[in-house]
Amino acid sequence: MIFRQLFEPDSSTYTYLVADPETGEAALIDPVLDTAERDAKVLQEMGLKLAYTIDTHVHADHLTGARRLKSMLGSKIVYPEKAKFECVDIGIEEGQAFRIGNIELYGLYTPGHTDHHFAYLIDNGTQKMAFTGDALLIDACGRTDFQSGDSRTLYRSITQKLFTLPDETLVYPAHDYEGRFVSSIAQEKKRNPYLAGKSEEEFVEIMENLNLPYPRKIDFAVPGNEQCGVCPDDVPEEYRKPCEAHDQG
Repeated sequence: MIFRQLFEPDSSTYTYLVADPETGEAALIDPVLDTAERDAKVLQEMGLKLAYTIDTHVHADHLTGARRLKSMLGSKIVYPEKAKFECVDIGIEEGQAFRIGNIELYGLYTPGHTDHHFAYLIDNGTQKMAFTGDALLIDACGRTDFQSGDSRTLYRSITQKLFTLPDETLVYPAHDYEGRFVSSIAQEKKRNPYLAGKSEEEFVEIMENLNLPYPRKIDFAVPGNEQCGVCPDDVPEEYRKPCEAHDQG
C-alpha cells in the first residue's frame, strides 16, 4: 500500500493519501480546498489516479477539497451515508468494505463531534490503521459544543468503538496542533488527558469547561461542506484565495 500524510498549516489539517500500487488507484481522506492543487500535483508526480475523496464529517474549520478535486481529476465524492447530501457520489455504511483498488477500507460510525462522523479502518497486512477524523486526536478529542456535538455520545464512540480496536492500531487524526504525526490506540488509552482513566461524567465535565474560541471559519465552512466544498458567497475576503481557483472550476 502507498501511504502519504499531507498537511495544511492554516487549519492544522492532515489529509491522507492511500493508494494501491498494483492498480494505481488512490483516495484522499479529508482533503482541503486550500491544498487541492498541491495534492493533485503529488498524485501526478507519483503516477497515481485519484479515484475517490473520502471525508470523515462536515468540517467546521476548512472547506473540503472534494468538489474541486472532482472537477480537476474526475474523482468520486465519498461520504458517510447518514448525511444524505445530494453532492455525494458514494455513501459509506458502518462495517461496509469499500475498495480502493485492492485495498479494503471499513467505515466505523463514531458520532459525538458531529452526528454523522465516521472513522475509517485499513489493515494493510503489516499495520492496522485508524483514520479517526476529529473524534479522537493525539492527546485530545474533537470538541462537542457545536454542530450537533454531544459529549456523552463522543465518549461512548471513543471508549466503546475506537478503544476496542487492537492496541497496536495506529491513530491518524484529521488534525494536530502540536507538530505530532501519529499515535496508537494503546497510547491514547493510557495517556490521553481527556479520556485516560476518566469516567463518562468526568469527560463530560472536561468538555463542558473547555471555553474554546468560536471557530473562525465555521459560518461558511459548514454550509459549504454540506455541498461537498462549495465556496459560499459570504466567505470573508481574507479566506477567499482558495475559492478563486474553485470558482473557475
